[in-house]
Amino acid sequence: MSAEISDTVPPAAGGRSWPTGEQLMIGVFVAVPFLALLAAVPLAWRHGLSPVDLALAVAFYLVSGLGITVGFHRHFTHGSFKARRPLRIALALAGSLAVQGPLIIWVADHRKHHRYSDRDGDPHSPWRYGRSPRALAKGMLYAHLGWLFETEHASPCAYAPDLVRDRALMLISRRFGLLVLVSLALPALLGGALTRSWQGALTALFWAGLVRICLVHHVTWSINSICHVTGSRPFRSRDRSGNVWWLAPLSFGESWHNLHHADPTSARHGVLTGQLDAGARLIRWFERLGWAYDVRWPDRRRIARRKPDGDSPAGVSGPVRPPRG
Repeated sequence: MSAEISDTVPPAAGGRSWPTGEQLMIGVFVAVPFLALLAAVPLAWRHGLSPVDLALAVAFYLVSGLGITVGFHRHFTHGSFKARRPLRIALALAGSLAVQGPLIIWVADHRKHHRYSDRDGDPHSPWRYGRSPRALAKGMLYAHLGWLFETEHASPCAYAPDLVRDRALMLISRRFGLLVLVSLALPALLGGALTRSWQGALTALFWAGLVRICLVHHVTWSINSICHVTGSRPFRSRDRSGNVWWLAPLSFGESWHNLHHADPTSARHGVLTGQLDAGARLIRWFERLGWAYDVRWPDRRRIARRKPDGDSPAGVSGPVRPPRG
């Protein structure tokens, strides 16, 4: 599943072709965790989860999920904040543990998505086949995971030249296959060490490895599919991005998607009263520790400009400050 990235700019800014072998690897890394998730329901019903398995699953979900949300998305794709070098490397590694593709390929595809959101050229718009119920169902499946198997993806040199120039990030991106093994092996090693048993290693591999990866996969992909079809749209954007409240806790605030597309560089997506945004809170902690700086927090005027009527939205009566804590 690792993608090789050329150091030179291609003659054209077109997409790159993924070999059939690589597509097969994508299929493996999508299907195997999903099968594990299907098996998890009867296993949990019959045997439950041990405290070790539960703790490891939650810990790795937080690390890999926030690695995608705060790292791959808000930092590397949109530059919502600047990070000190150690944090920058840590975010690249943490996001890679989510097993969603190499960093630079992920960023290039997502930047292309924002350029053409819900229009021709969008890598994963659910509206690509039309607006009828059947076409929309087909489009949602494509936006959720079908697009991963396309042979043409955004050119890193065209869409992520800043990351291509960073040797450390290039190395992490090229070693994606190794990081996939780490994402599976590390929970198993910790489970075995904490329980001092092979059974503990195997159950940790299952719950904190495969099942956790599947959950992170489908929560992330639901932002592409569900949040571009349904949800509230209090802000003006050029696409059909919407806010889906029930996805917010699992996605660490990513599903407040309407504001994100209205203001992509904002470090905080949930700006209205009651909109929990764990990703923004983590960025705030990084800022207080001095690990992050130049954070692009939204303010009342910035938000008002993105309302259809130009007025402050309900729940915003003053400057929108970073989350407390």
